[in-house]
Amino acid sequence: MKTNKLTIFLIVLMLCSTIFSQEEQNLSSLFISKELKENANAILRLNELVIIVEAVDQLTIKQKRIVTVLNKLGKDHIDAYKHYNNDTKITRLSAIIYDALGNKLKKYSKNDFQDVSAIDGGTLYSDSRIKFLEHTPTSYPYTVVFESEVKNSSTAFIPRWFPIENYYLSTEKSVYIVNNPQNIPFKKREKNFNGFSIKNSSNDNVLNYMLTNQQAIKPEYYTIDFEELVPNLSLALENFSVKGIKGSASNWIDLGKWEYNTFYNQEQKVSEQTKSKIIELTKDITDPIEKAKKVYEYVQNKTRYINVSVGIGGLKPIESHVVDRVGYGDCKGLTNYTRALLKLINIDSYFAEVFAGSKKKNMDYTFPQIQGNHVILNIPNNGNDIWLECTSQTLPFGFLGDFTDDRNVLVITPEGAIAKRTPAYINKDNLQVNKATIRLLPEGNISAQLERKSYGTQYDDKYYIENYTQKELNKHYKTNVWSYNNNLEIEDIKHVNNKEKVEFTESLNIKIEKFATVRDSSYLFKLNVFNRVTGIPKKYRNRQRSLEIERGFTDKDEFIFGIPQGYTLTNLPDDINITNKFGTYSVHFEKIDSTSFKYKREFSLIKGVHPKENYKDYRKFRKTVAKYDNLRTELTKL
Repeated sequence: MKTNKLTIFLIVLMLCSTIFSQEEQNLSSLFISKELKENANAILRLNELVIIVEAVDQLTIKQKRIVTVLNKLGKDHIDAYKHYNNDTKITRLSAIIYDALGNKLKKYSKNDFQDVSAIDGGTLYSDSRIKFLEHTPTSYPYTVVFESEVKNSSTAFIPRWFPIENYYLSTEKSVYIVNNPQNIPFKKREKNFNGFSIKNSSNDNVLNYMLTNQQAIKPEYYTIDFEELVPNLSLALENFSVKGIKGSASNWIDLGKWEYNTFYNQEQKVSEQTKSKIIELTKDITDPIEKAKKVYEYVQNKTRYINVSVGIGGLKPIESHVVDRVGYGDCKGLTNYTRALLKLINIDSYFAEVFAGSKKKNMDYTFPQIQGNHVILNIPNNGNDIWLECTSQTLPFGFLGDFTDDRNVLVITPEGAIAKRTPAYINKDNLQVNKATIRLLPEGNISAQLERKSYGTQYDDKYYIENYTQKELNKHYKTNVWSYNNNLEIEDIKHVNNKEKVEFTESLNIKIEKFATVRDSSYLFKLNVFNRVTGIPKKYRNRQRSLEIERGFTDKDEFIFGIPQGYTLTNLPDDINITNKFGTYSVHFEKIDSTSFKYKREFSLIKGVHPKENYKDYRKFRKTVAKYDNLRTELTKL
C-alpha cells in the first residue's frame, strides 16, 4: 500500500514537472514560426482578456499577456502596465521574464512595479495613477509573461478588443471573453472582421472571440487610419455606472438626456463683476454672432487650459463660478464657462463631444455609448452653426483647425444627443500664396522680399510662430521651411495674424549666398526658390492598402526675378501643365522686359480615397512635381 502511494506521488510529480517543462519550452523563441517573425519587432504569444460583468456597477478584468521581444524596438509592445484610481483597484499584478530558450530569469511581484502619477504637465490634479514594469534586458529575444486583475466600479467603458494591436507586432493568439452572469442587456459592434482568422464561439451569457496566427503588418504612408484597418470589437452595457452614478444607453436620445442632466445641466453662475463686464462689452452690438465673438475673446484673455480629472471630474465640468474665480479649467470647464457667459446675453449653446486629434476620427452614431476624448462648444445658427475651441487662447473665433475639423460629433441637449458634423477644411480652403521679388546678384547671391499668406489648415500650421523669439524664428525658417537653401539668412521678419479673415501673413527680407552657379559665360540657378517639393512618397513593391489624401491643399507662387547686370535670358523654359485625379501642377513663365521675368506656379492635391492600384500613379505625379520644382535655368553673359 505504501509502495502504491509512493508510486502515485512520483507519477504526479513527474506529470507536474513535464507540464512545467512544456510551459517553459513553449516560451522559447525557437518555437515561434518563421512567418510570425517576418516584419515583427515582437510577437504577442498570448493576450487573454477575461471580463466579468458582476453587476451594473462592478467589473472584474483579468489579463494574461505573453510577449516575446525580438529587438529593442519591440519593447514598446510589452504593455505591462495598469492604470488605477479611486474606483479602479488593482488586485493582482505580476510579471516573469524568460530568456530566448524559455528559462526563467526574473520574477516581479506587484510591489516591484513602478508606481507613478498618470498626469502630464498640463494637468493640475488627478486621482489617476499607473503601475508599470521597468525591465532592462541583457539580450534578445526575451519573453515577458504579465498577469493582472483589476476591479472597476465604473462599467460605462468596457475594454475594447483589438486582436491586432499595432504595426510590426505579430499575434500568435488573442482571446476576448466577456462573462455576463447577471444577463445585463448590452450592445456589441464588430468592425473590420472580414478577411481575418477570427473564431466566435459565444453563447447567450458569454462572448468568446479568438484570433490566431496573424502576421505583423507593416505601415504604409498616405492610407487610412490603423483603427479602420484592423478588426476590433466594442461592447457597451445598456445599464451602467460611472463614478457611482447609474445611467442607461439603449439609444442616443436616452443617453444624451442622461449625459446632459448628469454632467452638463449646471447652474450657470459667475460673479456680478464678470456679469457686468460681459453686458458692458456687448451692449452696443446687435448681431448675436458678434456678441458671441466678444465673449469668446474675453474667455481667451481671462483663462488658460489645465486638465482636471479627479473622480467624476474626468467627465463633469468644473462649475462656471469656479473657473470665473481661478481663471483656468480643462476642456469641459472652459466650455462650460463660455456657455455660462453666452447665457448672460441670451445666446444658447451646447456641449459637443468629439474625438479630437489631427488624424480624423468620427463618433459612431450606430453605437450609443459615452464616446469622444474632448468637448467643444456648439452655437446653433440657422443651419450655419458656430463652433468654438474654448481651450485655445489663440485660435480665431469659429475656427477649429485640424484638431476637430471635418468629423462627426454629438451635441448634447436637454432633448438628447444630436448628430452634427464640424466644418471641413479641404482642398482650396487650405491655401498658401507666395509672392516674392528676387534680385539675382552678379556674384551668384540673391536678395529677396517675400510675402506669404496662409489660410485654412495652412494657417493652423503657421500662426503660432508669431510668438517665437528671433532665434527660434531663424531656426524655424532655416531648418523647417527652407532647409534646401544653404547659406540662407533672414534680415527682417514681420508677421500679421488677421483673425477676422483667418489669414496669417509673413513678410521677410532674405539673402542667400552662392545661390547660383556662376561660370565664365553663364549663370545657372533654380527657379523655385521658396516653395520647393523635395520629398517623394515611398515606393512599395506590393502596396497593400488604399491611398488617402486626407484634406488636400493649394499652393500658389509668383516670383519676379531681376536679372543681374551684364546677363541676358535667351529663352524661358516651356510651361508645364498637369491635371489628374490627385490634383494639379502648373508652371508658367512670362518675360516682363529685358531685365526681369515672372515665374508662376500652382500645386494642389485633392482630398479623396483611391484604390491601392492608384498609388503608383500618385507617386509618379509627386515625383514629377519634385522634378520640375528642381528645374534650373541659365542666363548668358552679354
